[in-house]
Amino acid sequence: MSNDRILEGLNPEQREAVLHTEGPLLILAGAGSGKTRVLTHRLAWLVREHGVSPTSLLAITFTNKAAEEMRRRLQDLVGGASRAMWISTFHAACARMLRRDAERLGYQKNFAVYDEEDQRRLVLRLMRDNEMDVKRYPPRAVRSRISLAKNELVSWEDYRQRARDDFEAVVGEVYRLYQETMARNNAMDFDDLLVNALALLELFPSLLEEYQERFRYISVDEYQDTNRAQYRWVNLLAERRRNLCVVGDDDQSIYSWRGADLRNILDFERDYPDARIIRLERNYRSTRVILDAAHGVVRGIRGRKPKKLWTDREGGEPIRFFQADSEYQEALYVAEEINGLTARGYRLSDIAVFYRINAQSRPFEEVMLRLGIPYRIVGGFRFYERKEVKDVLAYLRVLANPADDVSLLRVVNVPRRGIGETTIGHLQAHAALQGITLWEALLRAEEVAPLGAGARRRLSEFARLMSELRDAADELALPELMKEVQERSGYLEELRRERTLEAEGRLENLEELLRVADEFQQTRPEEGLQGFLEQVSLLSDIDYYDQEEGAVTLMTLHNAKGLEFPVVFMVGMLDGVFPHSRSVVEGREDEERRLCYVGITRARDLLYLTCSAQRSQYGLTDYCAPSPYVKEIPEELLERVGAAEVEERAVRLESERLARMAEGFQVGDRVLHRVFGTGVVREITVSSAGPEMAIEFPELGTKRFLLAFAPLTPLKD
Repeated sequence: MSNDRILEGLNPEQREAVLHTEGPLLILAGAGSGKTRVLTHRLAWLVREHGVSPTSLLAITFTNKAAEEMRRRLQDLVGGASRAMWISTFHAACARMLRRDAERLGYQKNFAVYDEEDQRRLVLRLMRDNEMDVKRYPPRAVRSRISLAKNELVSWEDYRQRARDDFEAVVGEVYRLYQETMARNNAMDFDDLLVNALALLELFPSLLEEYQERFRYISVDEYQDTNRAQYRWVNLLAERRRNLCVVGDDDQSIYSWRGADLRNILDFERDYPDARIIRLERNYRSTRVILDAAHGVVRGIRGRKPKKLWTDREGGEPIRFFQADSEYQEALYVAEEINGLTARGYRLSDIAVFYRINAQSRPFEEVMLRLGIPYRIVGGFRFYERKEVKDVLAYLRVLANPADDVSLLRVVNVPRRGIGETTIGHLQAHAALQGITLWEALLRAEEVAPLGAGARRRLSEFARLMSELRDAADELALPELMKEVQERSGYLEELRRERTLEAEGRLENLEELLRVADEFQQTRPEEGLQGFLEQVSLLSDIDYYDQEEGAVTLMTLHNAKGLEFPVVFMVGMLDGVFPHSRSVVEGREDEERRLCYVGITRARDLLYLTCSAQRSQYGLTDYCAPSPYVKEIPEELLERVGAAEVEERAVRLESERLARMAEGFQVGDRVLHRVFGTGVVREITVSSAGPEMAIEFPELGTKRFLLAFAPLTPLKD
């Protein structure tokens, strides 16, 4: 590709950002303004025009999905040279550093990476082992506090000193136990990857100098979402050459609850007084109506960087606002609009329903199920969180790192091999007494005094199995090793014996896991088992997302960031829900406002805002006012939909649907009932609940059924 083609099609501000290659650069990129295009074309320009070695370029994103998109675009722009660039998430880049030099910090290079579920299980185990009240101090909340402390670079020693109440005192003690256990297990969690990679740079000046010399140009996307550890890591790497390009939008900073610090982008000029600031305000996604609505909400934020999105897509359909009488009516309105949109030519995959909290999805799921509208929920039960998948991955993690007690405990009796909790308890106690890992205790099971001969034999058989699989791991490619684990562990055999639909589904999931391993082997053969486990551990919710052709997308507003849809429904727009009452009390109302802005700017063509006058919660019904954000949208942009009109249409459509259900049945027809056998239809009526039929069965008499629920099949004469 010629250098002129790299600049082709860029607007003046995008072109200015691409051409600015030396010194600090802050790109304030509004929603839909083409920031990924700018980032990739700037990297291509450095390689093509300035002859910069691809190995000197470091580009950081927040999701694997975004990193993969950058790689794909750069492949088109610079060809094979893109493979030499470091393009990855923060966690993946830090893991890469640690795989090389973790031994400097006392870890082995084959350290395990614990995901959130692994972390929660470990916290729960530590709290129970130390007789802490897990009801008063929920393990999930404790784990979350530990994570926030790490993001703020607060050690367990400092956290314990600062504890202000009983809960923080418990967190401080669990934090200490957690870190000691992680070190023994040769394991890190996501936050440790950041903290330990930063420690490498701070504790070993020669290593810092090496990386500073290597990475001459550093780019960071979504800079407004960086936490303290990420901020320090980036700025240390950029300290020598100062060629740091950060891209972000303070209007889309919505993650303070997980440690993101908005000051990192707001104070960029303080850190780099000579920084060039370029604003990308031209939006290529939404209509003028949608952008004006978004600006109406976001302009009330205190201290924001001044900017206003504009577009060539003048006009656009008004934003439809509907306040229903009930949650069911609200959900029914959304479902009916979806049916109407598909009749207009929109695909189901073009449509998304956003809500503030997960619990709000229930009425929409129920109505869509009833009306036969396919949907999928993003951020629900993910593939790698399914039990059978986590079980097989735990086997592999023990093979890669035998010191990983969490994974070893998960599989020692899966499938069942007669190693019960009492046996495991004796094994753990012996390991603690001897100061050895659980794996080492397993190899010396004959030394565990309280165990009987049978328990020792079963432990020894398991140890022999894992040792043989460890030997096989040195010889076999990843897919073959995974097959060996599934077969020799007895996992597949146990599922086959069940002969249930659930077991069939779990077997299919393990087949899919094999396909994933095979694909990894084909594309990244040099990384082996350790690389595969690392990739799986670092996947985020949004990395699982692909727009399915035949399904509406349901997701929380936080999960929607980075996506776009032709049609967006923002539902449950109620005061106290959005903005969330807790956020207002905690002083995070500005962040709620930014979250609303993010939701609005995901829409390309059409935007719907809905709420209901009543909301059910904990068995009680509350009467709620619409979200104040609706009032901040200029009235001329809104089209208010009347509840009476919607109700009338709903009744008509429901009657038509019920009438269609009765088609195919007539009085006198013979029908088959799954339980009662063959009968004859004697009467058909339609009530508010749907078609009802009176059916006479030999020897049983006449029974009445609602057609919507009865397992009836017409019989041909």
